[in-house]
Amino acid sequence: MNYPAILEQIHRDIQPYLGTGRVADYIPELAKIPADRFGMAVVTAAGDVHRIGDADERFSVQSISKLFACTLAFQLIDDELWSRVGREPSGTAFNSLVQLETEQGKPRNPFINAGALVVTDVLCRRFVSAETALVEFMRRLTGERTVDYDLRVAQSELANAHRNRAMAHFIASFGNLEMPAEVVVDAYCRQCAISMSCVELARAALFLCNGGVVPATGERILDSSSTKRLSALMLTCGTYDAAGDFVFRVGLPAKSGVGGGIVAVLPGEMAVCVWSPGLDSNGNSLAGTLALEWLTTHTGQSIF
Repeated sequence: MNYPAILEQIHRDIQPYLGTGRVADYIPELAKIPADRFGMAVVTAAGDVHRIGDADERFSVQSISKLFACTLAFQLIDDELWSRVGREPSGTAFNSLVQLETEQGKPRNPFINAGALVVTDVLCRRFVSAETALVEFMRRLTGERTVDYDLRVAQSELANAHRNRAMAHFIASFGNLEMPAEVVVDAYCRQCAISMSCVELARAALFLCNGGVVPATGERILDSSSTKRLSALMLTCGTYDAAGDFVFRVGLPAKSGVGGGIVAVLPGEMAVCVWSPGLDSNGNSLAGTLALEWLTTHTGQSIF
């Protein structure tokens, strides 16, 4: 597959769309990021890296971190995780509280904020510092020791985490948090503030297209069955309340974040990450979604 030529074509064609959408300005530090940034990287299962634009510029991964936090939690407690968080699309916004009342504090899936708080609680219960454990996990996946969280973004997010605090206390009221709500929210804001580039995120996700094994090191992250199930969750729940439309257009398991990043995988072939900060009404990168749609169209590759 001639990924360099395809990425160059996408880079040319995407220019009129850059700067469109709305940057996640409810987190003040993210509001400072220019909306016209764009980067895209493809890392193949063989380890070849193809990049365009700002693919080496680090950005706030935000909810993309939920994918890796869920992986780490699943390593720790296996299927016990699903007794505390579901595996169904929510049908509501990623930061909604409405279903927690009727469903007695069990979030629909690990990729909405409520579910991610429960996953973070698992990590907080088992690590002295959950966010440090996740950063170390990302370093192992990428082979890049300088990956870390951005303290300014974390503090900005924590100062405006009213809804997440409410959500955490509400979940705790149903007995579905083991650690204090404030501890969980603090760790959650720090994990969302991890800063990585498109190339690094694509490398981090490569185990998902390689049966659960990191190609560069041979480390097994998950068994092949668990890898399949995690990819299925990405497909059905990974792009907020737009998962159906995203799958229709792109055809890849993916996880997005309000920092403008989207990471996606094609099993057996490649992992890809795209970054463009302007978001659509569902919180997904507008230009990033379009770029991924063009990638699967030009390559003729998807899971379907």
